[in-house]
Amino acid sequence: MEREIIKRYTQDDLTVVWKPHLCIHSRMCVNGLPKVFDFERRPWTDLTQAEAQAIADQVLLCPSGALSLEGTYNVTNEKAPEVEPVGAISIAVIPNGPMSIKGTLHITLPDGSVMDKQGDTFLCRCGQSQNKPFCDGSHTKAGWVG
Repeated sequence: MEREIIKRYTQDDLTVVWKPHLCIHSRMCVNGLPKVFDFERRPWTDLTQAEAQAIADQVLLCPSGALSLEGTYNVTNEKAPEVEPVGAISIAVIPNGPMSIKGTLHITLPDGSVMDKQGDTFLCRCGQSQNKPFCDGSHTKAGWVG
């Protein structure tokens, strides 16, 4: 059994925790604060390159949870889209297929537009869909296994 790698980067009262096994390489950290997060540099995280508040806010945008904050920190997270609670939802990962989400969803798309969707929603996991973030069945043609 492999040991889980966890890295901690600390500057003053801010500690950023990185769990590389959770990283999906969305590059939100690098695109948001390239002077702090740089894959070409070792160590790849340098907390001296931005204000603590900006770093904390950026870390909370990590979609996979690979980056997180340790301890308590006053986070404004002004960049995060506002989401209203909509009630219970059900999520199922379909073997070798999409992620099925049942419930009322408020989806913010990459272009910033918002889509409200009720009932069953199927999100692409294979990356082949021509209708991302939604599944169009491309995983079957691609022979994707997940």
